[in-house]
Amino acid sequence: MVNEFVIAATRSMKKYAAKVVEDLAKFPSFASHADSINGVQALKTDLFADGEMEVSVKESLRGRDVVLFTNCARNEAGIGVEEAKIELYHTIDALKRSQAERIIVFEPFVSCSRSDRTTRRSSVGLWVHFKMLATLGTNHIITYQLHSDKSRSMLDPTICLIDDMPALTLLKKYLCDNYIRDLQTLQGEVRNNWAFCSVDAGGEKLGRQFANAFMAPLVVAHKQRDYSKSNTIESINILSAEPIAGKVLWIVDDMVDTAGSVVSLIRALTPFKPAEINIISTHAVFSPPAGERLSALFEEGLLKHIIVTDTVYKGQEKIPNLEVVPSTSLSAKVISTIITDSSLSKLMDPFNAEAYFKAPYLFNQS
Repeated sequence: MVNEFVIAATRSMKKYAAKVVEDLAKFPSFASHADSINGVQALKTDLFADGEMEVSVKESLRGRDVVLFTNCARNEAGIGVEEAKIELYHTIDALKRSQAERIIVFEPFVSCSRSDRTTRRSSVGLWVHFKMLATLGTNHIITYQLHSDKSRSMLDPTICLIDDMPALTLLKKYLCDNYIRDLQTLQGEVRNNWAFCSVDAGGEKLGRQFANAFMAPLVVAHKQRDYSKSNTIESINILSAEPIAGKVLWIVDDMVDTAGSVVSLIRALTPFKPAEINIISTHAVFSPPAGERLSALFEEGLLKHIIVTDTVYKGQEKIPNLEVVPSTSLSAKVISTIITDSSLSKLMDPFNAEAYFKAPYLFNQS
């Protein structure tokens, strides 16, 4: 059974939401519900001369579920972080006042996800954001690849649910389809000549997920930060059970912001003489001077490929050999699962490259 629902978007994600609608309309189970997915719900955002804002809904939402797409990082509308957040909060209030049955906020990238430490005498941006969403009336939050597992515990599930979807599965499938292509290459080339590297000790879990998925070695980078300054690294130690020389290295991270960490890591890895170094990451935040730093690595021949998803708007900056993997089809699958009150467990299952090559059709249906 499909619940009555609409898809909406703040100004920051209208094009993304429209593509999700296109993908969702292709699902057979939604063929008889075309009216529910014939477009993105119209919202009106008014900005006043004194800097205040008001969001209004253009039609009745009484008794209907609303899936609201939003992004508070770099976005297609060019809206700054704080304005995007305020618009999101106003939008939820407007949806609640329109008597929507259930409000599902789909925020593919939570821009404040790294502000999750509670041990310092400072604000915790992620807690503030989640608290605002839940207090205003959000029933369910969906996102891709939060910065830490503990982040999910910031929400009371009796008030607001959260699903942190593993977008790295998209990247693993992309590697299989575009770089490996068949089981023989996986077994003969990848397992002997590839290695996956965490960007720091905290990212070892993500790196290990890739290493396990492709049955390849894991390299761990132990990074020391200077917490008196943001985006500053003091030193990096490389830990590996196998020689790195001659291997194709893939640095795995949940996000690339200013690229300071990956640039320092690549320069620390270069003396070990790998065959090539690549970056694979879910969220391409690319705050300045990321583009300049990454382009310099390409020019020096130290970096070959960067693979990311489209959870953050790419913008106009040109970075060599940047490959963007679409996530809208997965977002459509997530919505179809939730709207039909089905289980998300299949979409969260660990990815195995060997099983994928043996039965790719089954993976594409999950």
